[in-house]
Amino acid sequence: MPNIDELLAIMARLRDPDNGCPWDIEQSFETIVPYTIEEAYEVADAVDRRDYTDLRDELGDLLLQVVFHARMAEEAGHFRFEDVVAAICRKMVSRHPHVFAEATAETAEEVLGNWEAIKRGEREAAGDADRSALAGIARGLPEWQRATKLQKRAARVGFDWPDVGPVFDKLHEEIDEVRAEFAGGADPARLTDEIGDVLFVCANLARHAQVEVSTAMRHANAKFERRFRRMEAIAAEAGEALAGKSLAQQEALWQRAKREERAGSAE
Repeated sequence: MPNIDELLAIMARLRDPDNGCPWDIEQSFETIVPYTIEEAYEVADAVDRRDYTDLRDELGDLLLQVVFHARMAEEAGHFRFEDVVAAICRKMVSRHPHVFAEATAETAEEVLGNWEAIKRGEREAAGDADRSALAGIARGLPEWQRATKLQKRAARVGFDWPDVGPVFDKLHEEIDEVRAEFAGGADPARLTDEIGDVLFVCANLARHAQVEVSTAMRHANAKFERRFRRMEAIAAEAGEALAGKSLAQQEALWQRAKREERAGSAE
């Protein structure tokens, strides 16, 4: 049966400077990172689709990314794959004292609180002098994810709206400010600032609704794609091209695609 050692050997062979794969040999941490991110999103997509055969394959692709990075690190003398495994094992044990030690945590919220306290202690032990409630939030995260983390951290010290009502009020306020910028000539820098505020509040709205922004956006993208492709198909069935139709005609096709989709889901 194949095991992790076989995968590590395959990666080492691919990276062999004499007999390996030219593409794999040329790669670096920087060039591989986009693939790592892409594979993580493909795992999320397989979960959304509940395609567990595809999920198995996508998890394999993601594991390959870990092995690829570890191989390059070993070649450079930084660390080995075994060190990656050892590090995550230590972290999981140290951050779950309610499982592996004498601490207690009765709820998921208590677990998260303990997790953050332990992380803070680890940063302080490493000499990190940042004592802000926002300390340790990675700058390499997708900005929507970083926005949510910033908001959650701020909420832990009480800087948060008590319920969703004020979030809606703030969203309307920010949209009105975007409208004002358009009315005033749509300065690009100001629009960037104001639209950013709208998106930040939208992330806050999702947080209050306990909805993952990435999940909501994936669903919205998938819905748009389904309906747009159906518009194209309807036009093609009539021997016409979607691009040749007016906006009003295209909107009518969009509404038809929506009705068909809703009728199908009701069956």
